[in-house]
Amino acid sequence: MAAQNKFSSTIIKWLFLFACITVCMRAEAHSLPNSKAQLTINGQYVLMQFRTPLEILELASKKQIDLHSKSSVDSLKQYFLSHISADDSLHSKWTVIVGNSFIQETTDPLIGKYQEIITDIYLQPGNTNSLRSFTLNCDAIIHQIPNQSILFSVEHDWQNGVTENNAKQIGIISLDIPSGKIFPLKIQLDEGSWWKGFENMIALGMQHIKEGTDHLLFLIVLLLPATLLFQRKKWSGFGGNRYSIKRLLKIVTAFTIGHSATLLIGATGLLKLPQRPVEILIAVSILISAIHAIRPLFPGKEMYVAAGFGLIHGLAFASILSNMNLSAGTLALSILGFNLGIEAMQLFIISLVIPWIILLSKTPVYRYFRIAGATLSSIAALAWIVERSTGTANFITEYVAGAAQYGLWCIIGLAVFSLIMWDWSRFEKNLTDVIR
Repeated sequence: MAAQNKFSSTIIKWLFLFACITVCMRAEAHSLPNSKAQLTINGQYVLMQFRTPLEILELASKKQIDLHSKSSVDSLKQYFLSHISADDSLHSKWTVIVGNSFIQETTDPLIGKYQEIITDIYLQPGNTNSLRSFTLNCDAIIHQIPNQSILFSVEHDWQNGVTENNAKQIGIISLDIPSGKIFPLKIQLDEGSWWKGFENMIALGMQHIKEGTDHLLFLIVLLLPATLLFQRKKWSGFGGNRYSIKRLLKIVTAFTIGHSATLLIGATGLLKLPQRPVEILIAVSILISAIHAIRPLFPGKEMYVAAGFGLIHGLAFASILSNMNLSAGTLALSILGFNLGIEAMQLFIISLVIPWIILLSKTPVYRYFRIAGATLSSIAALAWIVERSTGTANFITEYVAGAAQYGLWCIIGLAVFSLIMWDWSRFEKNLTDVIR
């Protein structure tokens, strides 16, 4: 009888192993990537964004997922609740709440396109002091597909200055082959501070402007005719140093006020627009400014145009903060720090460009420089409009992205060119005076 039980037990083990291998081969045949769990550390809870290929989740849950069906959504939530839990060092169980799910098409450079399902899962401790030290139990997917792993990372941790730009990998949950068990992940995060978070927001704002070629191009193109007088429906000669500086400062200030207003409104969630239309409107703002630099469309009203389009640019800035799921206090500090970073980098770059625009606008060659700069900017704007409308990059936008990396050299080139043209202009004038 004992031998028969031993034989039956062996058969069951082999059948289980065969089932696992079959499932693994089925999953491996599609070469789909591992699941990911991206954490956001909030002041009151931890948000875990669980990302996994749709086909893998359907295979693990043994159910077809239809997010338009209430019963299917309820079943999906129950699945995650059955396979995810958390507790702290005092063994106090956390509350797990499964939020919304959505499906998107994702592209992997090695695999290609596949359907990915993303689910928000909220982990709420009984004591917020344990937010940075807890144990996470998660055998979702792996309990049915042993060759899958779940890669955990911290995407947003305000107090430690962690954002999606410098996400931190913290561990992996996978099947431990020798024991045949799925062990929990012990998460121990560094203690941060409000100053570190604030400092990071300043750096993030500076980085955003540094990489925001379209934002800077709009402002620079709008500044091109700001040093000129307007006569007979055309741009005329240089208006003088005082005239130029006054107009330039008004435009920069108006743009700052405009984007600061919508940064505040958008980041707090009072106004939220889809990202694609906002990005298209930013490209349109560059195109309109470029046309204005060639032939006046709104002479003397550049300040109001800068403020108006600044409202649109601010919505793009706000989308970065609104995706961080920050509490009220940290959001207020983030808006302040992020805006300070934007202004610091914006003023730094503009201060490097304005002196040479003023100097060059004193020379006859400025007319050709202005028209050439505005024309190239309008081509870039049109290419961005096409790219952002279709979702497909083109060679012009790729070239602009590449050229933007040499921005400092472009400013140095502008400075050298302006000095040469200004000196040549003075030489010609002196020569003319001597001949006369």
